[in-house]
Amino acid sequence: MFFGWISFEFFRKWRICYDRFSCSPLDYIYSLGYNGINRVDKLLDISEMALHPPRNYKNRREDFFRQEKGYTMRETKVFSKNSTYQKFEVLKTNRNKRYRYNEFLVEGVRSLNEAVKNKWNIKSFIYDRNNLSGWAKEMIANVKTDENFCLTAELMNDLSNKDDTSELMAIIEMREDKLENVPLSENPFIVLFDRPSNKGNLGTMIRSCDALGADMLIITGHSIDLYDPDVVVSAMGSFFNMPVIRIADNNDLFMYLNKLKEQYPNFLTVGTTAHKQNPIYSADLTVPLMLMMGNETMGLNKAYKEYCDLLCTIPMSEKSYASSFNVSCAASILMYEITRQRGIK
Repeated sequence: MFFGWISFEFFRKWRICYDRFSCSPLDYIYSLGYNGINRVDKLLDISEMALHPPRNYKNRREDFFRQEKGYTMRETKVFSKNSTYQKFEVLKTNRNKRYRYNEFLVEGVRSLNEAVKNKWNIKSFIYDRNNLSGWAKEMIANVKTDENFCLTAELMNDLSNKDDTSELMAIIEMREDKLENVPLSENPFIVLFDRPSNKGNLGTMIRSCDALGADMLIITGHSIDLYDPDVVVSAMGSFFNMPVIRIADNNDLFMYLNKLKEQYPNFLTVGTTAHKQNPIYSADLTVPLMLMMGNETMGLNKAYKEYCDLLCTIPMSEKSYASSFNVSCAASILMYEITRQRGIK
C-alpha cells in the first residue's frame, strides 16, 4: 500500500512537471536524487504562483532555475522545421527580417565568448542537449536569456553554417546606431568605410580596426549588411569588441565631424586616393583624426573627398601590374602607419 502511494505520487508529480516545464523523466529522477522530493514540491509551489503571481514571482522563478544544474529559465523543444525553426533560418538569410526582429544569429566559440565578454544582449541559445561540451553547458547556465531552444541533431546540422556542426548558437539583439554612444580615446582615431559592398572586406576591416586600435568604425550609405553571418564570421571575435556604427544620412556624419572639430581644434579628416599625391608616410597622423576609405569599385564619395583636409595614397612599385590595393588591405596598411607614428601600445 505504501509503495503504491509512492508510485502514484512519483508519476503524478512528474506529469505536472512535464506539463509545466517540459521536464523529462530523467530530469525528474535527477531532481529527486539531487535534493529529494522536497525539491520537486518547491518546484511545484513556485509554479503555483503563476496563478496568483506576487510582484517578485518572475525573479524568484528565474533564480530558482538558475540555481539548479541543467535547468534554463525557459526551454522550448523544436522537433521539426516549424515556424520557430523558420525564424532561425530567416535570421541567417534574410536582411529585412533581421532588422524587423532587431536580432541576428551567431555561432562559434570565439564569437560567443566575445559577445558575452562585451555584454551584448543574448536573447536565446540554440542547441542539441545531447551534444553539449562543458563550455557550452556553462555558457547556458551562466548567461541570462529570455528563452532557449533545444533542437534535434538533424535540425542543428541543417541550421549550422559549418562543416563541423556548431554545438551552440545564439540569437543576439542588435545594438543601437548612435555615434554619441561610442566613447573616444584622448587622441581619437576613427575609421569610415563608405558603402562597403563585400562581406569579406567589411569583416576584415572590422578585424583590422580592432587589431590596430581604432576607436570606432563607421559604415555609410546602402552597404552590405553588418549583421550578415558571413561578416560576423570573417571579423572573428572582433565583431563584438569593435564599435561599428551605421550612418544612412550624410548630414548626421558631417554634424558629428563638426562637433569633433570644435572639441579637437587639430582634428584631421584623411581621405584616400589612387592618384600619386601625398604619400601616407609624409602626413602627420599623430593628431586626432578620421580615416576615410572608399567603396571597392567607386572609391570615396565625392562629398567626403571635398570634406577631407588631406588626400593620401600608398606608394606602389613602378614595376607593379596592380593599379590599386584591395580596400581592406589598403586600410590595414594605412591604419598601421597611423599606429606606427603614434607608437603602438
